[in-house]
Amino acid sequence: MKYSELTVAELKALEAELKELYQETAKKKLNIDVTRGKPSEEQLKLADGMFTVDFGDFKSENGADVRNYGGLEGVLELRKLFAKIFDVKYQQVVALDGSSLNVMYDTLQYALTFGVGGGLPWQGKGVKFLCPAPGYDRHFAVTEALGVEMITVPMTETGPDMDLVEMLCAVDEKIKGMWCVPKYSNPTGVIYSDQTVDRIAKMKTAAPDFRVFWDNAYFAHGLYANDDKLKNVFQAAEKAGNPDRFYMFASTSKITFPGSGVSAFVSSEKNVQEFLSHRKYQTIGPNKVVQLAHFKYLKDEKNLLAIMQKHADILRPKFEKVLEIFEEEFSDSDALSWSKPKGGYFISADTMDGCARRAVEIAAELGVKFTAAGSTYPMGRDDMDKNVRIAPSYPTVPELETAIRVFCLAVKIATVEKLLANTASASAAKTL
Repeated sequence: MKYSELTVAELKALEAELKELYQETAKKKLNIDVTRGKPSEEQLKLADGMFTVDFGDFKSENGADVRNYGGLEGVLELRKLFAKIFDVKYQQVVALDGSSLNVMYDTLQYALTFGVGGGLPWQGKGVKFLCPAPGYDRHFAVTEALGVEMITVPMTETGPDMDLVEMLCAVDEKIKGMWCVPKYSNPTGVIYSDQTVDRIAKMKTAAPDFRVFWDNAYFAHGLYANDDKLKNVFQAAEKAGNPDRFYMFASTSKITFPGSGVSAFVSSEKNVQEFLSHRKYQTIGPNKVVQLAHFKYLKDEKNLLAIMQKHADILRPKFEKVLEIFEEEFSDSDALSWSKPKGGYFISADTMDGCARRAVEIAAELGVKFTAAGSTYPMGRDDMDKNVRIAPSYPTVPELETAIRVFCLAVKIATVEKLLANTASASAAKTL
């Protein structure tokens, strides 16, 4: 159905019909939360075996006792595992505690306070960051909290709008960095193309200390067996003559236990040493007991991928259910469009312009909570008011189906309300 082609009479008739469905749904007193991309209980149970791992003598392969102080770089065998996964040298990896977001915050704070690559501190310089959007709300929250100006860059099917990125970076020395979720991007599910990776690696920047915060959160999180490949950014950067440009972040938050897992900082050896030069004043070392437990559970890249296949088997029916309902409710419609990700944790849905906030509001009235409309943009400002992030992972399939049916109803109501309001405004303007 093309809602924009309906007459006023047809819109009013549809509005009455939708209001009846609204009242029927309200009687169910639903309480479903689809706000965040949390692993379900079924997924969490996959890692319960970690509680019974045999630590042996609690020694790392380099002889260090993980129960004791030291080891700022993290457990050696875990660093080597991350190095194998990301195809880098283990000297480029620091194994850290559970939150990669914490590491991102610290890394940006280091740059603001101390500078990077021997440059001056960023603080007080009117620093700006490029923020591809729709994007990850917590990236934007970190940037805002630390007083960094954000510049929105549109996302495309192959990554950020690189023509715009290259133009901005080439002329403005205050642009010091850019956020990227390069694989199964949050929330669109986009995988950066090889060309996009190459362009980011080799582009000219007015700021000599420009850095890309490469949040590789979904590096092994495909929904299907033929996991998509992301070009090795460090090889691209080395080839382009910018070996220090990228900071990669990753964690096991959606592999084992969110917040109770391990994370990694991956970069050039020079950047790693600079990172550790600041880190040593914050901590004597990470939780190496948890790191060793993770290594013994994950074992190697092959076993990690086998574990992720189990996660995919749980997640896939949920994503497919959402897409099935959207296709059923909005096939050939101008009221909603959506991404069809092959991995990650989200589906990006775009309403008709000016309808997203109202749709989320209506869904909340009916007992279903979605991520706030606008949160996928810096400062929460989606100028078109159209993007909503769908997080299918946590609810059961029946709960998710109910939630998405409610969302579809909310989108339809918001769309009809908007079109009727536009018609009324147009009629009023004609009488003036």
